[in-house]
Amino acid sequence: MIVKIHPDNPQPRLIKKVCEILSQGGVMIYPTDTLYGIGCDLCQPKAIERIARLKGIPAEKAQFSIVFRDLSHIAEYCKLTDNKTFKLLKRHLPGPFTFIREANNKIPKILTPKKKTIGVRIPDHSIVMA
Repeated sequence: MIVKIHPDNPQPRLIKKVCEILSQGGVMIYPTDTLYGIGCDLCQPKAIERIARLKGIPAEKAQFSIVFRDLSHIAEYCKLTDNKTFKLLKRHLPGPFTFIREANNKIPKILTPKKKTIGVRIPDHSIVMA
């Protein structure tokens, strides 16, 4: 199913539909402030594996980034151990940057099989933030 969302005026009804599709293991292509991303629900391992297959990479070797809504959302999934790190993230996010942070145990193991880090982003784009 293809759901097209207008970037300047994302309709709540369509955003809700996309969220339903993602919660059922769907995959999406979405714009960010730098490029288009391929995304899924973090709690859907089969969708994560599907994205790895689409990229032609074994899931255990893929390097994924996670899109968050704000810094407190990042803190739920990653260790923000010091004030200096928090200030750095606050200064540059939302924006076109990916920061590598130490993941906590809420991040599915499929995303951190050999490493304990994950890329984190808060894109500056209306659809992603909707």
